[in-house]
Formats: sequence, C-alpha cells, structure tokens
Amino acid sequence: MRAIVYAKYGPPDVVALAEVPKPRPKKREVLVRIHATTVTTADWRARSLRLPGGFSVLGRLVFGIFGPRKPILGTELAGEVEAVGDAVTRFQPGDRVFAFTGGRYGSHAQYRTIAETGLIVRMPANLGFEEAASLSFGATNALSFLRDKAGIQRGDQVLILGASGNVGTAAVQLAKHFGAQVTAVCSTANVDLVRSIGADEVIDYTQEDFAQARDRYDIIFDTTGTTSLARCEPSLKQRGRLVAVQGSLAQMLGLERASRQSGKKVIAGVAAVTAGDMELIAQLAERGALRPVIDRRYPLEDAASAHAYVDTGRKRGSVVLRVGACARHFNNDRAALQLSREVRPVRHPS
Repeated sequence: MRAIVYAKYGPPDVVALAEVPKPRPKKREVLVRIHATTVTTADWRARSLRLPGGFSVLGRLVFGIFGPRKPILGTELAGEVEAVGDAVTRFQPGDRVFAFTGGRYGSHAQYRTIAETGLIVRMPANLGFEEAASLSFGATNALSFLRDKAGIQRGDQVLILGASGNVGTAAVQLAKHFGAQVTAVCSTANVDLVRSIGADEVIDYTQEDFAQARDRYDIIFDTTGTTSLARCEPSLKQRGRLVAVQGSLAQMLGLERASRQSGKKVIAGVAAVTAGDMELIAQLAERGALRPVIDRRYPLEDAASAHAYVDTGRKRGSVVLRVGACARHFNNDRAALQLSREVRPVRHPS
C-alpha cells in the first residue's frame, strides 16, 4: 500500500510517499480502507519536534531519540471496513467508519488496522468521508478538556482563544451544546466563520485585547498555547479556570498558581478519549450540533504541501488529505523513504 512516511525530524519536505506492507487484521481488529485523513497540529509537532515550552527533551523520548519511532503520521481517518478478524462482531465489511488513532498515528496511508473496541464508530449518515475524517482530533480534545477537566456547566461564560482552528471550532460548538455563552477570539478574516458555528460574541484580536475584561469568564479555553494565568487571571471570575490545551510543562506541573482565596487555577494535561466519546461526537454531528470545518484539501501524495500550510499557523479547522488513487507524479525523496527493508520507495511511472 502507499503511505506518507518520514525518517527524520524537520520541515515539511521530510515527508514523502512510499510503498509499505499492507496490514492484516488480527482476530479482534478491523481493516479500514482509508478515504480521507487530516494533517493536524499533532502531526506538525511530531514531524518538527516543535513542542510546548519545557517539552523539547521529553519530545525525543516520546517520538524517538534518533529518529521517528512511528514513521507514518496521521491521527484521524474515515473510510470503509474492508475486512474483519475472526472474532469481530461490531463491524462488517462495507461499514463506513471514522476513527481516532491519536498518538498511535498511522492514518496517512491507504489502510489501517484498528481494534474493534478502539476509537472507531460508524459514520454519521449526513457526512462524507472528508467531513467525518475531520471530526475526531478537534472534538475529542475539546470534549475532554471542556466537559471532563473543566467541568463546563450550563450558563458558564466561556472564552475560546484560537476559535477558528481545529480544536477551537469544535470547542465553540461543544460549549454551545453544553449551554454556555461563548466568546470567540480570532483574527479579522475568521470572524464570520466563528459566528457561523455559534459564537455569541467575537473578539478580533487585531482590534481588541480579550484580557481587558474583568471578572467575566468562568473558563478561558486556550487552544494556542500563547497565554498564561498571570495574563488572563483578572478576566476570570472567582473559581475561574484557564484551560491550556497545549499547556507548557510548567502549567502541567501546576507551577502557575493564583491565590488560594480566588480559587482560580490552570487546567492542563492530555485528553482522555473513550469509545463513548466517539459515539457522542457521531450523534452530535448527525444532529447538526457539531459541524466539521474544512479549510483545504490535498491529495495524499501532496502531503508535504499540506504540512507546509499547517506550519503557517493560519489554517481554519481541518486540512484534509484525500486518500485513493494517488496522482501519477510525486516527489520521490529517496532519503526520506529508507526506513527499513520493508519500505520500498514508489518509483515514477515510465
């Protein structure tokens, strides 16, 4: 099968198209023929090793000290079940599914095996493959941080920084689903977008500083990794929470603290996702309460261009890779393809 692989950390051109072995489903696994996947900030970080403050050394321990431990990136996918293991009962060939592979990656390929008890569910009937592939990363992160970590409640005043990104667009919609009043922060170009997905108020950060508000927000939801408790503490109500989705090591260790009397705090960490969360996301999408936002689409073989666009930091929602019959011409970077004896570079057709 064809997949996008990388053998070293670096800029977008370290990723290239290669021929790799097609996986076979084990007893309790399904084999998904992938029709669409995405390039997310998780892929950008794994490829470039540009990590939140304090994590540079830990990054190599996680992703690979001397080179990438997982040569195929991609955290989410949508496609059709092609085959199932002998003990699989939840799915059958032909089922249209979407899945979240998260830190296991492996979705930038034509096929992926996934445990039937894993983060895989049937696609909402009203979505195509590209939309379904764009659901998991943003929605699982937003759901985990808003509902489980921050304890969002009906009537809460929620400010979302980076509201036009993948996690941000999901957070706007999920916060509205939970009954919050949502203020979205974005650039001028994205004001109409975030209004269209439900934001009650929009702050254009090129014209206004969100931190000028006093005692207004129950939750400040930072998807950008650009703020601190010291900066936004005056804007938080008593017992308000700064939710740092891309938290620094200091934030994760609890080193940013407010006074005990205020009850204000920083919430950071890693999203915890369950199969039930995936089912809820599918149900919300089918009801129209959660709409994936797609910025650009690229063919699989042009993944380097997709990575380059994500690197700009200007993407809105998701950047999709279309997986299917790959184009007949692509950049065959042999150096990036020498991953193992099992990985064979795809050659230009004659």
